[in-house]
Amino acid sequence: MVYTRKDAARLTTAEKRRFVRAMLEVKRRGEYDEFVQMHIDHYVADGETGLRTAHMAPSFLPWHRRFLLELEEALRRVDSSVTVPYWDWTRDRGTTSTPWTGDLLGGNGRRSDHQVTTGPFAYAAGNWTIRVGVTDGEYLARDLGRARNPISLPTRSDVEGALADPVYDVSPWDSTTKKGFRNRLEGWGPGSGSVSWRNHNRVHRWVGGAMLGGASVNDPVFWLHHAFVDLLWSRWQDRHREHRYLPARPPAPGTPQYGRVVARNELLPPWDVTPDSLEDHRGVYRYA
Repeated sequence: MVYTRKDAARLTTAEKRRFVRAMLEVKRRGEYDEFVQMHIDHYVADGETGLRTAHMAPSFLPWHRRFLLELEEALRRVDSSVTVPYWDWTRDRGTTSTPWTGDLLGGNGRRSDHQVTTGPFAYAAGNWTIRVGVTDGEYLARDLGRARNPISLPTRSDVEGALADPVYDVSPWDSTTKKGFRNRLEGWGPGSGSVSWRNHNRVHRWVGGAMLGGASVNDPVFWLHHAFVDLLWSRWQDRHREHRYLPARPPAPGTPQYGRVVARNELLPPWDVTPDSLEDHRGVYRYA
């Protein structure tokens, strides 16, 4: 049966409560920390060696689509009515608006150490201790908007700049590509600092705290953010029906990207799936 992912701003009180309860139960069972570790393990950058799957590569979108499905399956084993909502950061842009409410994800971190002290995922509530990360911190941290060096969330115009590009991705298939929908949406740009962070990347920077780096899954907003990114891919697919995931074939032996990116019909680690098999989600879920 096809299920529906809803806008977080339009969830009912009961839907919020069921989503939060399912998330906390997946965490209690130890499954959630496995998702954090999986993302860390597959966060391979341009400058490293080996296959890139989760970031800085064409498979950024199908990899996270499958990742979302894995989390959603875990949630639905707890409560079959639960789906992952999406956060439309082009519209809900305030630090106290959705999803930063006490009945959903809680609010911003406190000024002194960025520790989140409100909502169900606050460390003091006792249900969300950070056990897998790149630091020894045990509490969820946020710095919404970056108080000391403020940045803004991406706009509808920023998103439209990505959606308008009809080509999915282009060589050299990494963070340096200047054209192609995938990198325009993932958000690796030229220069350094805030001007180089766009769309998806800029949202991670705007949230700050746990959302910085490979362990960003520790903040539950990761899933709401990536559900919206997945929705944007779906919109791009509807707009450019004649265009598909690229590369269609693996880079040739001897070229810089040989063995570093996943082609359309190659397996996408750590799963036994291909980007081709993940392009059409309509038989599993839809967006409202």
